[in-house]
Amino acid sequence: MDVTSIRASRDDLRIAYLAALAIVIHVVEASLPSPLPGIKPGMANVITVAVLFLYGLRTAVWVSLLRVLAGSVLIGSFLSPTFVMSLSGAVAALGALALGRGIPRLGPVGYSVLASMAHMATQFTVAFLLFIPHQALWRLFPVFMSAAVGFGLVNGIIALVMLRKIPSSVLEKMQADRLA
Repeated sequence: MDVTSIRASRDDLRIAYLAALAIVIHVVEASLPSPLPGIKPGMANVITVAVLFLYGLRTAVWVSLLRVLAGSVLIGSFLSPTFVMSLSGAVAALGALALGRGIPRLGPVGYSVLASMAHMATQFTVAFLLFIPHQALWRLFPVFMSAAVGFGLVNGIIALVMLRKIPSSVLEKMQADRLA
């Protein structure tokens, strides 16, 4: 019998480590009470924004999608309406981050707010289309979008502070590894 070994690349290990970090934050946040039903700070998105700056969009996509999938399994919401909302919001946020790369000088705070707004707008639309098809739901939209902007600002500032703590020599090495 032939035994085949599977070796993880440096990128695989990096993605696994960062996804695990985001999953832990996601699971802890899911256990905390919400200020309003349907509104969470989205602290795991700090990791996604930082990963985008440090390793690029491809790695950020992997980390974000693994967080949603594994996090939903761990908290018991896989394939539930909560999972559908979380996945749709994450995909929209990643799409906004991809489009935002074309905006010059958009920093971590700008990316975070952009992703947060895309996440919330998509979740709200999915909720309307699939779960609560009532026009009165749209009266809550400004409240939810305001929360998205507020939490996006806070998360972006946290990502910015975190990124600034990384020494420039480490950042240069990361850039060189990314281009190699």
